[in-house]
Amino acid sequence: MSNAFLTPTAVTREALRVLHQKLNFVGSITREYDDSFARQGAKVGDTLKVRLPNQYTVRSGSALLAQDTTETAVDLKVSTQKGVDLNFTSVDLTMNLDDFSERVLEPAMSVLAANIEADAMSMYKDVFNEVIGAGPATFTRVLQGRKVLVDNLAPLNARTCNLNTQDNVDLVDALKGLFNDQTTVAKQNREGFMGRTAGFDFMENTLWPSHTVGTKAGTPLTNGAAQSGASLITDGWTASSAILNRGDVFTIAGVFRVHPETKQSTGILQPFVVTDVAGVSSNGAGQATITISPPIVGPAGTPPNQNVSALPADNVAISVNGVSATAHGVSMAYQKGAFAFASADMVMPRGVDFAAREVFDGVSMRIVRQYDISNDKFPCRLDVLYGYKTIRPQLACRLANN
Repeated sequence: MSNAFLTPTAVTREALRVLHQKLNFVGSITREYDDSFARQGAKVGDTLKVRLPNQYTVRSGSALLAQDTTETAVDLKVSTQKGVDLNFTSVDLTMNLDDFSERVLEPAMSVLAANIEADAMSMYKDVFNEVIGAGPATFTRVLQGRKVLVDNLAPLNARTCNLNTQDNVDLVDALKGLFNDQTTVAKQNREGFMGRTAGFDFMENTLWPSHTVGTKAGTPLTNGAAQSGASLITDGWTASSAILNRGDVFTIAGVFRVHPETKQSTGILQPFVVTDVAGVSSNGAGQATITISPPIVGPAGTPPNQNVSALPADNVAISVNGVSATAHGVSMAYQKGAFAFASADMVMPRGVDFAAREVFDGVSMRIVRQYDISNDKFPCRLDVLYGYKTIRPQLACRLANN
């Protein structure tokens, strides 16, 4: 059988094609930063600062009130390397590309894609908006998630509702009459794509993790009035206990979200998410300081990044979503600008049997093969160097069921 098509470039392109079809979360978020990274060596190192939209306040009256422009940014770091290592025999390399893809590349790339996707999905822990309810997933919950995105001024385009498999089971019967695949044929090559309705592309993904809520033991309260910033001092917890996990979502009584532009109270409590990597434990007095997102910014001085109607009062209740010490499923409604994924070209080694690098839909993959004369084998490695970052978490909303 001819091996004319089994070239390094053909193998790399085929591997990327398979990889792309397995990544429906990564494929539906922002990918515009890939070109900022390496093309024969990194242009910006391994970190890119992504600027966020500037915010301003509105003047009333004719008197000039000039304000400074304060730019903010988040760091997108491309430093995670993963790959699959294979051994090809001389016999393997006599196969045509279709056979080679089915027998060798498909299973290898499926494993690699699953690990990349699972890494990126860990960004759910950065998202503070959450619609959570008891029982099976409902279309009402999806619509509530849509409302959250609209209230946060998420652009109307490129919105996705990416469901875990149980939520898909709960929703698909109710939604099947709303999907019209005739208008979405071009997207059918993306694995897991279900259809479009309510302004979302609906997808199903087996890799969404469950989230286990902390014990949240005690009766938590704010400890001190007028707290602001990215940490919150609290008390009332059960003494000397592990109380919160990273990714837990909570609200503070009397602290309401404001409209992003007018800064008027919405009457809806502002959610916060715990960002402490190791979780939070209380001390012997039942006190704990929690690192949170978003930082609390009150109305004093009319800052352009104000996000709450008032700073918390002292000794007001803190309510943590979910059932204590219990895992619940996670699905995600989001606009693509909420998250970013980027990959970089890896350096090409010399003195090997062959090496090739290809980019497909923003994913750069390198394949390197060497010959093992002792065993008549061709050890081969396929590598991807990538990074991911939550850019604008307010453009996403977790859909969860207790």
